[in-house]
Amino acid sequence: MLIGEVARRSGVSARMLRHYESLGLVRPTGRTGSGYREYSGDDIRRIFHIESLRSLGLSLREVASALDDPGFAPTRLVEDLIRGTRERIAAETALLTRLRRIGAAEPAGWEEVLQIVALLHALGSESAGRRQRAALSSVEEVPVPVEALVEAALGETDPIVAGALRWALTRSGDDGSIALLEEGLRSPAAEVRERAVRAVAEITGDDATALLRGALADTDVAVRRHAALALGARGAAEAVPTLLDMVVEEANDVDAADALSALASRPGQADRIATGLVARLARDTVDAPARRRLAQALADIPGSTADRALETLSHDEDRGVALTAAYVLGLREAREGPV
Repeated sequence: MLIGEVARRSGVSARMLRHYESLGLVRPTGRTGSGYREYSGDDIRRIFHIESLRSLGLSLREVASALDDPGFAPTRLVEDLIRGTRERIAAETALLTRLRRIGAAEPAGWEEVLQIVALLHALGSESAGRRQRAALSSVEEVPVPVEALVEAALGETDPIVAGALRWALTRSGDDGSIALLEEGLRSPAAEVRERAVRAVAEITGDDATALLRGALADTDVAVRRHAALALGARGAAEAVPTLLDMVVEEANDVDAADALSALASRPGQADRIATGLVARLARDTVDAPARRRLAQALADIPGSTADRALETLSHDEDRGVALTAAYVLGLREAREGPV
């Protein structure tokens, strides 16, 4: 079969076939009487083998090794190809994401494009200072797409930078941040869910409150606690059980007690909260330090249920608990009159 017919049947150009021959990849085994190259059936099969290996991403040198080296290890080469392909996909995906974010910012000119690119690079910097400045600049200068801010906030480990990113998110005014943070709350990584709930806590509105309510059922205790503190500040009674546990467990107990106090000012909540505090006092596992914290938490809960609990605690076998309860009772009497 002559080179022209081989080119038509194989889809490989005559020029490429000559290139393969110059590299020694495939040599026509015959010649016609006129001296033209003539390819045998084995030559054709080798051409198809070459094209198949090239379709996997092999270089021509690697193709030659695969076909001619008896000691060639295909498994190792395939693993290298997989690794290289993954790296290319990751790089192309990162580029696509960057381009999409630049487009979402709707830059007015190339100067704004360059500023956005610089901010996006800074958000991914190894320097915490640069990341913080980028977060602040995203509000003060050219807006960074909210998707980039959320991604940075969910991945940020430095508490100062994380605070700046959450501030930038609240200032962005982009409703899309809620949907993106909701995805963060579904992450399998507890630390990502915690960062997400902290960001949601700083966003106002019913959608944010709904996400916080859902976070109360999270499997991670830190996520539940952040959600409870935020919900307590919003007057959501669902947070009460978690807030009570936080007082007992000395986990942000002062903030939890403040949230309980704020909730107790709402109609019908004071007795419920006081009853919950008393129920925890009755547990055998509650030690003296926890009883002191519960007594302090009762200080700002109005109503007779709290009064009776404090009176009982003022006779507690632990002197520190008794003194704390007596002191709190004295404050209540001075503020409200005798019990």
